Amino acid sequence: MAYSTLMIENGVARLTLNRPEVHNAFDDSLIAELNDHLSRLHSLADAGDVRVVVLGSEGKSFSAGADLNWMKRMVDYDLEDNLADSRKLAALMHGLDTLPCPTVCRVQGAAFGGAVGLAACCDVVIASGNAKFCLSEVKIGLSPAVISPYVQRALGERQMRRYALTAEVIDAEMALALGLVHLVVEHDKLDDEVDTMLATLLAGSPQAQRATKALMATVAQTPDSDATREHTCQVIAQLRVSQEGQEGLSSFFEKRRPDWVDSNNTSNASERRS
Repeated sequence: MAYSTLMIENGVARLTLNRPEVHNAFDDSLIAELNDHLSRLHSLADAGDVRVVVLGSEGKSFSAGADLNWMKRMVDYDLEDNLADSRKLAALMHGLDTLPCPTVCRVQGAAFGGAVGLAACCDVVIASGNAKFCLSEVKIGLSPAVISPYVQRALGERQMRRYALTAEVIDAEMALALGLVHLVVEHDKLDDEVDTMLATLLAGSPQAQRATKALMATVAQTPDSDATREHTCQVIAQLRVSQEGQEGLSSFFEKRRPDWVDSNNTSNASERRS
């Protein structure tokens, strides 16, 4: 039985954790499935066949973190087994973080342990008011090691130190204040808000979004260097002379929709639940 699903329609891919009976807890099977899905999504996004990825889950919780049965099995793992296991989780985080297209994370209920990493790897995080986040690892003698680069990037070093060491539960409003979450809405408005964000993202140039996402990663590494400054000049110059760049400028001056906007797709995204 699959622990996750991937549905693609009109350029929108919905990657959904589907273990509601255990609050979408992680185990090695789920991680393997998600890595397979992400490998496919990388190819589809590179080709322009997937415009946006929505990461969500079924049930009351986004994800409760590590599966208890998996954790029991890990007790008997030796160092090499644990390294292999951790590298698969690291591949999952890296694969989600580096998807070429925009990503939206839909969070309801608990998002504990590795689930905080999933949220931090996405470009936009929309949470319901009942969402709760927790870097819970130190309570069981572990560390949020694999997810730490992504969560610290979202929280900043100072706040990361606090919450990684205390394992305090962060409610939705505090997650918003800390920068882990971008929008908090009432639970029954969560899907509507996700659809609104999809419509907003689908209005942008696919090529420009891929280039901008890659640019942000480069700038974050070396924000003030001669190489970075030259790279930024190269990116904008290449976009200006590209087919989509020319179309975007022409449509702006001619007061019309650019040809990458399919009015049916964008309206369907926002109207599906109305």
